[in-house]
Amino acid sequence: MGSCRRRPRQLAPGRTPAAVVATVLIFGLGCSAGSLPAMAQQDLAPAAALERLFAADSLSADWFAPNFLTQVPLAQVELIVTQLRAALGELQAVEGAGTDYRLTFARGAVPAQIVLDDRGRITGLFFGPPEARATGLDEALASFAELPGQVSVLVLRDGVELAALNADAPLAVGSAFKLAVLAALRQEIEAGQRAWTDVVRLEAAWRSLPTGILQAWPVGSPLSLHTLAALMISLSDNTATDALIHILGREAVEAFSLRNRPLLTTREYFTLKNPANGDLLERYRAADEAGRRAVLADVPRRPLPDPGLLAVPRALDLSWFFSTRELCALMGLVQDLPLMAVNPGVADPGDWLRVAYKGGSEPGVLNLTTALAAGAGHGYCVSATWNHSEALEDLRFYGLYSGLLQALRQLSNAP
Repeated sequence: MGSCRRRPRQLAPGRTPAAVVATVLIFGLGCSAGSLPAMAQQDLAPAAALERLFAADSLSADWFAPNFLTQVPLAQVELIVTQLRAALGELQAVEGAGTDYRLTFARGAVPAQIVLDDRGRITGLFFGPPEARATGLDEALASFAELPGQVSVLVLRDGVELAALNADAPLAVGSAFKLAVLAALRQEIEAGQRAWTDVVRLEAAWRSLPTGILQAWPVGSPLSLHTLAALMISLSDNTATDALIHILGREAVEAFSLRNRPLLTTREYFTLKNPANGDLLERYRAADEAGRRAVLADVPRRPLPDPGLLAVPRALDLSWFFSTRELCALMGLVQDLPLMAVNPGVADPGDWLRVAYKGGSEPGVLNLTTALAAGAGHGYCVSATWNHSEALEDLRFYGLYSGLLQALRQLSNAP
């Protein structure tokens, strides 16, 4: 479950899938992976290092500092390079200076950062979200339709449908369900039942797994409702989310999520997906709504999993299910809150008057939902979801979504 932002990856649910750490070296476009001696690497410019990464048939561990590879395995770098090539085509140019660069491909571009040591080896690397070359809405939608598995896309302008692909299909959306939590919180605040400045103390029962930071904070830490909401949206903090669900009451959030009853906390989600709790999952699957609520009463006594156990798609019937049309409706209830703009996701805030974003990801699940305010006075909502029983090509999906946003930007600037 996750969200997307221009920062490194995190664990699901709530992981930020758009950015990654990795990069490579090259002395010339025709170089083979092992053709440069160590001394020659010292003379490589960062741009040449990036170029070699995408020109070589295979990567060499010698191109990376040992401390880099202890954090990012070579296989992960190779996977990222492969996904970028598949999504955007052949590398055509590398532009930039210092540590900041822009990689231009046949079908788009990627912002990148790279740091080399004094031996020309990579010690730091970052790729931002792919920026696909803008196409028309019809062509962009056709590209989404080519993805394997189940896909849903909706584009609205001022509430009117501009483009749609299976927009009413309920799919798993990971952390995008947190829009419903925020909508429930705002409703109670506007009704005078609560205030953004209300302070609560962190309880042990609210602690979940990452993404987020609050799971590591001391029990009893004072937190305002606004802080919890801002962390839930901008960092997709799972502990902040569970805190708000407990404070508001599960039923208050379910009013904005009629299909998801009972609505799971992230801790319940993780616990039910833990292979060690297989009996609990089977009881949950077999029960009706009342029976499922009874099963959830047993969750606090069961262990959370090691996050590594959930690195592949598992129990995909267990998630939060929304259509892209429902997500755009939820976004419409909260998009004007300033906290919605802290993490812009894939969109470039410089292209729009206002950006509000929430996404979600877990193995086999991706969603990106963005509200955009354009200079011409129009408001847009763009929501896209991808579900598949196999590992997803994250970068391909971000590239397609970026192309959709660029097409809208061109449309919004048209006379």
